[in-house]
Amino acid sequence: MPIALLALAIGAFGIGTTEFVVTGLLPEFEAEFGVSTPTAGFTASGYALGVLVGAPLIAVLGGATARKRLLMVMMALFTVGNALSAVAPEFWVLLVGRVVSSLAHGAFFGVGSVVAARLVAPERRASAIALMFTGLTIANVVGVPAGTLLGQQVSWRLTFAVIAVIGVLALTGVAALVPAGAGEDPGGAGGPRHVRLEFAAFRDAQVLLAMAMTVLGFGGVFAAITYIAPMMTDAAGYAGSSVTWLLVLLGLGMVIGNLVGGRYADRAPTGLLYVSLAALAVVLALFTLTAHDRLGAAVTLPLIGAFGFATVPPLQKRILDNAADAPTLASAVNIGAFNLGNALAAWLGGLVLSAGGGPTMPNLVGAAMAASALALAVLGSTLDRGRRRPVGVGDHRVARPDPVATT
Repeated sequence: MPIALLALAIGAFGIGTTEFVVTGLLPEFEAEFGVSTPTAGFTASGYALGVLVGAPLIAVLGGATARKRLLMVMMALFTVGNALSAVAPEFWVLLVGRVVSSLAHGAFFGVGSVVAARLVAPERRASAIALMFTGLTIANVVGVPAGTLLGQQVSWRLTFAVIAVIGVLALTGVAALVPAGAGEDPGGAGGPRHVRLEFAAFRDAQVLLAMAMTVLGFGGVFAAITYIAPMMTDAAGYAGSSVTWLLVLLGLGMVIGNLVGGRYADRAPTGLLYVSLAALAVVLALFTLTAHDRLGAAVTLPLIGAFGFATVPPLQKRILDNAADAPTLASAVNIGAFNLGNALAAWLGGLVLSAGGGPTMPNLVGAAMAASALALAVLGSTLDRGRRRPVGVGDHRVARPDPVATT
């Protein structure tokens, strides 16, 4: 695999760390600025909103910019946002820093997916995307626990300062390792024509279905892990201090699922989606029972992470294949769809809890979301077979080739 993927993975590691580390630092924010827990929580929800808005906005505004340069701009923005958070004198400045850094999130992963896919041969594109996303999964195993511990034991400001340094490393890596012209379209279309092409991708039913699968499938994971702390303490009987290590188990599952998903998405992407989504629905349903047992919970959590992240490479590759003429916007919006799924899952899980459901009931919400994503995957395959099938005698159409491979 090209060494340029290392630079993308470092950027993904930094982004994954800054996205999730705040969940363990809310008490520090409350103590520092004298705000309530819900107010401190805006550091997480504000970030998610920034991803949703920033992904399509920057993808469109930067459409005529070379993709390597756009990746560098995104890492510079990410670095500035985290540095601002580290020195924030007031809570609102911290929020501004969080939003600034979040604007880079969707566009970096969206553009990075396109660059990663086009750095390798067509039959290895899902593996290349998975390697970039490995940085995100490792962040959940190493970056988030380490950043949380650093913030709790030393200073939360130092946590953001270290993340800013990671941003500088990623920026330097992209500048030095990503080839000039990497991921560019033939002819270098830009301007109004480029924007029209980017939006035209959303007329493809397969692109929309893939995004809906992203919202529901990965959202199913977050229906469970959003409420993992009370679930593990109230149902499984773990001490609160054990939750961090349980999340490390979840993160290890994510790393394995992402790498395995990347490997098999190049060979049989549709079959992988069927298996991973079906298994995710089953495991989430079982978690309503196994979450009442310490050993059962510890075994089930990495399975949720593995099956959940096994869906990421095939879904991102599906977007690139079906929006091959102008993949940047569609790929970036699909990253935003992950965050939309997270927010939707958290909201639905909260409704179940507010209605009097037990602490493990959000897992059933997640199972239903994963099962719905599986139904959409079957629908997408059915529509695709219909599009590829000849319409009658004498029709010499052939199955559509991999559109990404033709670029």
